Amino acid sequence: MPTPIPPSDLFRHGLRLLLDKDIDAWVGLWADDGVMEFPFAPEGRPRRLEGREAVAAYMRHYPDHIDLHDFPEPRIHRTTDARTVVVEMRGVGRLVRTGAPFDMTYIAVVTVEDGRFTSYRDYWNPLALLEPGAEFAGSAR
Repeated sequence: MPTPIPPSDLFRHGLRLLLDKDIDAWVGLWADDGVMEFPFAPEGRPRRLEGREAVAAYMRHYPDHIDLHDFPEPRIHRTTDARTVVVEMRGVGRLVRTGAPFDMTYIAVVTVEDGRFTSYRDYWNPLALLEPGAEFAGSAR
């Protein structure tokens, strides 16, 4: 039986795929019934995506709007549950439409089972959506 992929390794691999703009491969890291939540999502934005297909639909056009260049020095913290990590990170790059810098700080609580993301709570700053060109899937703008 293969050794389970630690959540920290799967998360780092996912960051690499996002930087490579390989959204299909990133979505492939998800369990069929995985759930992605955005507790701070403003009105008009999704707060909960249920299932890999919903995550795929949400993320499909992300690289068309935000050109990520780096996740400098992510901090991945283990928890008392070996399946779950808490991540502090920044995503930096540029907004495709305007060329303006993109710099977002995130906290994520991520659970992995059987080598797949099953739960991903993304605490991002909704004020970043006020920047022209920052909107993408699920935006009311």
